[in-house]
Amino acid sequence: MNITEIKKLFQETPIDRYDVLIRQFSEDNREGVKSFLKTAAKKYDAYQAELARSFQMFSYERKYRDKAYICGIDEVGRGPLAGPVMAAAVILPKNCDILYLNDSKQLTAKKRETLYEEIMDKAVSVGIGMADQDVIDDINILNADYQAMKQAVAKLSVTPELLLNDAVTIPGISIPQIPIIKGDTLSASIAAASIVAKVTRDRLMETYDKLYPEYGFAANKGYGSQDHINALRKYGPCPIHRRTFIKNFT
Repeated sequence: MNITEIKKLFQETPIDRYDVLIRQFSEDNREGVKSFLKTAAKKYDAYQAELARSFQMFSYERKYRDKAYICGIDEVGRGPLAGPVMAAAVILPKNCDILYLNDSKQLTAKKRETLYEEIMDKAVSVGIGMADQDVIDDINILNADYQAMKQAVAKLSVTPELLLNDAVTIPGISIPQIPIIKGDTLSASIAAASIVAKVTRDRLMETYDKLYPEYGFAANKGYGSQDHINALRKYGPCPIHRRTFIKNFT
């Protein structure tokens, strides 16, 4: 086989079978083949490392595997000057095979979008809650957070037996809860919720950008970038700005 044919063979083979192909061509002394096999071996090693990391990400889910439905909960949008806080509740299936789940902030936008689609396709149930800028101004960001999380849980199609939360205990919920510090890096279910909440909020802010283009919401997602602050000082607030967050900029 020539190098083009070997590359095509790898392209048509799932990465979990790369080790078989690497062994098959390991005695090929052509420089082009050796170089390609070196690259393929790095990809396979990275895949194996992700399998190990992913196994650890499901440690809480395994610990409580006696529960029929375990729900991960996370929120995004506590810090922005504009837009809502968004929460997601995600119940992943037993023996879930989604790789690369992680804190949404540690993923590229492209990777978040890809994982969002996979989560929405494979999850047992997903609930999304939101508290807008008026609610945030009225009851403060922490209580708005709780409200969004409770909405997300209420929108699930099945009732979870356990909630895994990113750091917080949600008041007013009778379901047992386990708050996990940095949970979006330690629990696959919380990480999935982080991704769903982030992608949902980012898409909403991109929609708001079309309504209020002066503030650059598509780029800053409502956070206080210098361009955003400059626009606030020039144009004043728009309807989705949090009045309690922008007192120093208007």
